[in-house]
Amino acid sequence: MIAGRRRELDRPAFRQRESVKKKKAGAYMDYSLLFAVIFLLLFGLIMVYSASSYEASLKFSDSTYYLKSQLRATAIGIVVMLLVARIDYHFWKKTAIIAYIGSCFLILLVITPLGITRNGARRWLNLGLSLQPAEVAKLGLIIFFATLICLGGKTITGTIRGNFFSLLLAGIPTGLILVITKNMSSAIIVFGIAFFMLFISSPKYSYYLIAVGIAVGLGALVVYVVSNGSLLEGIVPSSMLFRLDRVRAWLHPEAYASSKGYQTLQSLYSIGAGGIFGKGLGQSTQKLGFVPEAQNDMIFSIICEELGIFGAVAVILMFLILLWRFMIVANNAPDEFGSLLVVGVFAHIAIQVVLNIAVVTNTMPNTGITLPFISFGGTSVLFLLMEIGIALNVSRSIRV
Repeated sequence: MIAGRRRELDRPAFRQRESVKKKKAGAYMDYSLLFAVIFLLLFGLIMVYSASSYEASLKFSDSTYYLKSQLRATAIGIVVMLLVARIDYHFWKKTAIIAYIGSCFLILLVITPLGITRNGARRWLNLGLSLQPAEVAKLGLIIFFATLICLGGKTITGTIRGNFFSLLLAGIPTGLILVITKNMSSAIIVFGIAFFMLFISSPKYSYYLIAVGIAVGLGALVVYVVSNGSLLEGIVPSSMLFRLDRVRAWLHPEAYASSKGYQTLQSLYSIGAGGIFGKGLGQSTQKLGFVPEAQNDMIFSIICEELGIFGAVAVILMFLILLWRFMIVANNAPDEFGSLLVVGVFAHIAIQVVLNIAVVTNTMPNTGITLPFISFGGTSVLFLLMEIGIALNVSRSIRV
């Protein structure tokens, strides 16, 4: 009798302990992921200053001009990331249509008087602050496709018609970016994000493996034709020949040393000069007007020159840690929508890192693309940190 009463008295306390455990479980956050992002941001600020101080002194008489601009964007981005990390990620499902249509609309605004031209490229909007619509489209497509796949289910991922329809939807913002902003790299990333999310969700990988095989085959055919003379001149438009010149410059950069191969050659000189341990932080000579856009697309070459192969490998390893944490969060997400959001962020960062390093090392034709969290660019940092905020919120929902 006494034992029975004692058990009854213990039950509320037991329930209270269980409630505390649940609250602790709900408060979980992937701090390894957060640490990797903070490390990359701080390292990026150091390298932006190192790579840009000479150019900033010449152009603006202020060696910290680019650093201060990047620091402002990073500070705003961190605040936004922390706020987004506290918003239930299911909220973004309600914004899917707006995110998709809004992204396309912003890209179209580039051809209006709101469009800004820099370095001969019209890719930005003047909305009080400079905004690059392609960066908005990357986040918009992640949200839209995570929602589309969840709502469509096997109708989307399990049939050829559903896959084709989905890729067609991805092709609209991709085409707008390519035609309106002439930004090949961003177009590749936007389409690649959608393709990867569909690939991960599809029960039939064979469709996508065949598509990749066909794409690789066509790419190899184009490279072969271009490398064997001007067979396509008079057949394809002059605008396309401009792209083919980039392929020629990729194959034989020394033959285009004064034009399209200049940036690539200077980048390779920079990498070669760094050796194993580099010249030392701030000691790059190629950043002194030799490597164009040293603080932007080619910042990885300055990392190689100043910190050597050791520094370059360390940066790559930090990106691998970040991507590994995305995989952990995606695999343990409470539902499919959360998992797909993180898969989309994984795809965005992985594709962009691979493309940037491939361009800098001349593994693929030169196309302007930044290194996430490290290259100079306010819009890029802001929207990348918004994506990190979403991933962190998904991690907060994991029960441990």
